[in-house]
This record gives sequence, C-alpha cells and structure tokens, in this order.
Amino acid sequence: MTVTLRPATGDDLMGVGALHQRSRVAAYSSFLPAEALADPTPEAMGRYWTERWIWERDTHRLTVAERAGTLVGFSHLGPDDEDDPATGLLNAIHLDPAEQGRGIGRLLMVDALDAMRARGWRRAVLWVLRDNAHARAFYQRGGWTPTGAEGEEHIGAALTPQLRYTRPLAG
Repeated sequence: MTVTLRPATGDDLMGVGALHQRSRVAAYSSFLPAEALADPTPEAMGRYWTERWIWERDTHRLTVAERAGTLVGFSHLGPDDEDDPATGLLNAIHLDPAEQGRGIGRLLMVDALDAMRARGWRRAVLWVLRDNAHARAFYQRGGWTPTGAEGEEHIGAALTPQLRYTRPLAG
C-alpha cells in the first residue's frame, strides 16, 4: 500500500505522541535502561505534542506519514535557534517500529529537506543520540555529516550524549 505524507492537524497529536513513544522504546532499548524509557507514557507524550503544537504550529512543520489511514511515521522541523537564520533544524523523524526498513524514513527526510529549501534555508542541522548507531547510519546515508559539536539530553533519568550533524540544502 502507498504511504502518503500530509501536514499534521491537531487531531493527529495524540497519535503522534503514542508513535513517538513506541519509536523511542524500540530505537533506544539497546543502549538505555528500560526505566529511562518507561516515562513518559504514550498519553503523556501525546499531551507533550499537543502543548508543543500550540507554541510551534506557526514556525515549525509537523508532517505525518500514513498507510491506509494509519499513522506510520512523522517528521518535525523548524528554525535552528543555535545558528543563523539560513539554517533549519530537523527535530525528529520517528517511525512505527513495524515500518522500519520500508523507505518511509527516507521519504520523510527527503520531504523535510525539500520543505527546508522552500523556506529559503541553505543548511540543515540535527541532533542524534551518540549511541543510536542505526539512526546515525541512516542520516549519513542521507548526506548528513557530524559537525563535531556534542550535547546531552535527559531521557528519563538517563543522561544521553548527542552529536550534531549538518548537510547543505543547495540543489
């Protein structure tokens, strides 16, 4: 069946949150303890996206991927607060774990890069968990390269190292 991409609506946000939680657990369980991934719940993650939508819907883009009317992935992008105005930040690409390896992540990435170009951004950046080898390989196949910048983010009680990646948006 065909996967379609469309802008998210307020009605999608609880589903985006539940998918986000499932995706995190599947992607991070090999290097983070289960207790770090137990919270937030899918419902709490849905409330997080609902609140975030209130503040970001005018400046950010949330795109959902659907197969036969079922949410199977999403991407989220916006301006990069740490850089110049010509830089966009790819905040997230998450897939339902059952959809891994079917090209949906690539479809979402290409769509996000096109949307960044349409906004006039010349460069894209993202943060990826250092220990998420699968995601790092995915982004590197997509033309992203590490910048050398590092950061940290809490996932539950676990402090997780992050790496910053970049890629040009020309062409």
